[in-house]
Amino acid sequence: MAGTILEPGQIEAAASKPPFLNLPPRELFILRAERLDKLALDHPLGDYLRLLAGVCRAQQQVLDNPPTLPALDAHRTRECLTHGLPPLAADTLVREDAWLAMLDAWLDAFGTPDNPAVAAALEQLRDADAGQRKAWAVALISGQYDSLPAALVPFLGAALQVAWTHQALSLDSTAVREREDQTHCPCCGALPMAGVIRHRGQLNGLRYLVCSLCSSEWHYVRLKCSHCRSTKKLDYLHFEGSPHGVKAEVCPSCNGYLKQLYLELAADGETLSADLATLDLDMLLAEQGFQRMAPNLLLAPGGEG
Repeated sequence: MAGTILEPGQIEAAASKPPFLNLPPRELFILRAERLDKLALDHPLGDYLRLLAGVCRAQQQVLDNPPTLPALDAHRTRECLTHGLPPLAADTLVREDAWLAMLDAWLDAFGTPDNPAVAAALEQLRDADAGQRKAWAVALISGQYDSLPAALVPFLGAALQVAWTHQALSLDSTAVREREDQTHCPCCGALPMAGVIRHRGQLNGLRYLVCSLCSSEWHYVRLKCSHCRSTKKLDYLHFEGSPHGVKAEVCPSCNGYLKQLYLELAADGETLSADLATLDLDMLLAEQGFQRMAPNLLLAPGGEG
């Protein structure tokens, strides 16, 4: 069998090279739920964080016992991987029907809460036909928040997350082609929700961007804007003494920012929950004229965002 022969130095380099892509852990949503419950203690948004902890528990229930879904198109997946395109391209697959079963499964798992406003939003999702559901989902994934009721965002977003996370876990991470300056998720093409700075082993000090949809993580060099790729005069803003380990990487070139979770500062941190627990940082940055570039599918932004 023909092949490439590696010299000793190349073998050492290959062995020490950190992975480009990390797929989400199978217990992702229960870890988020536990972290949200912990963060809710004495937090001004405690009730909201506890609500979302319940949302995440229902996500985990569906991920552990998913409905029967049609298999991914093997030819399409293979062609996407061959050409360096996201095999779970959300802008395409969201217009198809497969993920709708995950929405119904999540609605069943979450049940009907006592809160009338939440119950009304869930009922609106249950009553909507497939066309309306897909139209709302297209709007949410593309960031067109004014095209769907704000009350639906965290619940529709939860169903989309569990659907795409389920599919991501079926991928071979080594088959996903690494590209330089990858600003969108290589698995599904969605924007990152935040960055995470690792602090252990061969990943120590490396930044991974965390997908807002399928929760996969991909390596992206530090000190570079993940939106416009600028490296000029980036600043890192945070509240002094914040227990959440979060700093915002602010870029003067595009006037945007992305939150970063530093695990050396919050070893038990998790990106989605850390993001939600630091909305006061978003408010401060908005007052200073900076624009959030990263969606959190469990949060409907205010204002014009």
